Amino acid sequence: MEKWIDIHRISYYTGRFRRQHPCVSEGPSFTVPITNVTIPMGREAVLTCVVANLSIYKVAWLRVDTQTILTIANHVITKNHRIGVTHTERKTWHLHIRDVTESDRGAYMCQINTDPMKSQTGYLDVVVPPDILDYMTSTDMIVREGSNVTLRCAAKGSPTPNITWRREGGESIFFENGEEVRIVEGSIFNIIKINRLQMGAYLCIASNGIPPTVSKRIMLTVQFSPMISIQNQLVGAQEGQRMTLECNSEAFPQSINYWTKENNEIIKNGDKYNQSFTNNVYKVHMKLTILATEMSDYGTYKCISKNSLGETDGSIKLYHIPTPTTQPRTTTTTTPVPTTSEEVENIQNSRQRPEASADPSTYQITDSSLPNVEHRTDDYNYLSNIKESYQDLIYKESLFLDIHLHGRASSDSYNDAETVITTNERKSIDSEIRRIDNTAQSMSSRDSNSNFQMTISCIIV
Repeated sequence: MEKWIDIHRISYYTGRFRRQHPCVSEGPSFTVPITNVTIPMGREAVLTCVVANLSIYKVAWLRVDTQTILTIANHVITKNHRIGVTHTERKTWHLHIRDVTESDRGAYMCQINTDPMKSQTGYLDVVVPPDILDYMTSTDMIVREGSNVTLRCAAKGSPTPNITWRREGGESIFFENGEEVRIVEGSIFNIIKINRLQMGAYLCIASNGIPPTVSKRIMLTVQFSPMISIQNQLVGAQEGQRMTLECNSEAFPQSINYWTKENNEIIKNGDKYNQSFTNNVYKVHMKLTILATEMSDYGTYKCISKNSLGETDGSIKLYHIPTPTTQPRTTTTTTPVPTTSEEVENIQNSRQRPEASADPSTYQITDSSLPNVEHRTDDYNYLSNIKESYQDLIYKESLFLDIHLHGRASSDSYNDAETVITTNERKSIDSEIRRIDNTAQSMSSRDSNSNFQMTISCIIV
C-alpha cells in the first residue's frame, strides 16, 4: 500500500512555521507552467516544475487521479521503484518515471507547501506502437476458386491503429465490379468470387504514427482443376528436323504433367525424345522435343495435366512437310563475237545478194513431166536450209550494226538488230519464210502424178 499523506497537515505545519518566522518573505511562486509530455511506452518520462523563492518551503509531486504523493523534496515516498526526483539549485524540480507503461498515463501535480497551498498540473501521455492481435486476425487460408473470402485483422495501440491491406508483391487488387486498387482500408477485407489471379500473400498493416509499423502476412491459396492452353495445335516438320511441341498448364494443387502419342503410350525421355517442365506457382510450361523427326513420328500428341480436383489434356498434330528437290542447273553457251576488221568484212560479204544462176539445181526446182519424185527429199532439205539462212541473216545483221554504230559487239546485239531492221523488211522476210514452209509442206503431200515448178528467190536485205 502506498503511504498516504494529509496535504492539509503539510499546510498546517507550513503556516505554523511562518508564524514562528515572521521575517520570511511573501513566499515562493511558479515561474513557468509544467510542459505536457508525450512519450512512447518503455521510455523515460520527465516532468519539470520551476519554482522561484522557494526559501524554506518544500516541493512535492503527486498523482492527481489517485491523490498519491510520489515525492517530497529529495525523498521518494512511493514504493514504485521507477519513480525518481532531481532538482537544480532548488529551483527546477524534475519528476522521473522510467520505463513508462500505459498505466502511467495521466495528470501529475507539482505542489508547494505554502498556506494556502500552491500547485500546478502537467499531463503525461503514453503512446503505444501498434500491435496485431493474433487471436482476432485471420491465418493462412485455402479456398476453392469462385468462393467468397473474408480476411480479418485486429490491432491495439495508442492512438488506435489504422488497418490497411495490400498484396505482398504490390500487385493490384480487383473487386467484383471491376474496380482496381492497390490498398484496401479497414479491419475486414471481403473478396467476392475469388479466382486464381487473386492467389498469393496479403499483408495486414497496422499503423498509428508511432514507430514501428507492424504487419502480418496471410497466405491465400486458391484451388482449381487443371486447365491447358496451346498456342500452335498444328505444326509441320521435315524428316530429320528437330521439333519442339509446347503446352501451358494451370492447376492447384500442383498437377502431374506428361505427354502421350496417339496410342496413349506415355512418352519418356531417351535418345528420341526430351521433355522439360518449368513451374511458376500454379503454372507449368511443358515442352516435348523430338530430336530427329522420322516418318513414324507424325501424328497427334497429347499433353496431359491432372490433380486431385480433375484432369484435362490438349492435342497437337504434327504433319509431314516434304523435303524440297534440287532443280537441275541450265548452262548457256555464248557464240564468240567477231571483233577484228577482217571478220567484219566477211560478215559484209556474206550479205551480198547472190547472182541468178541458170543451173536449175541451184536456185530453181523444175519438173515438167516428173513421172517420179526421187529428188523431193533433197528439195525439202534445201528449203529448210534456206529458212535457217534467213534466221542466221538477222544475227549477222546485228553484229554488223553493233560494230558500225558502237565500235564493239555485245551480248544484246541480236535484240538491237531486230529493232534496227525496219518493220517492212522484217515483214518481207517473215512472209518469205512462211511461203517456203507452205511450199515444203505442199511438196511432201502432193500426189506423184502432179507437176509443179517452184522458183525460190533469195531476198537479201
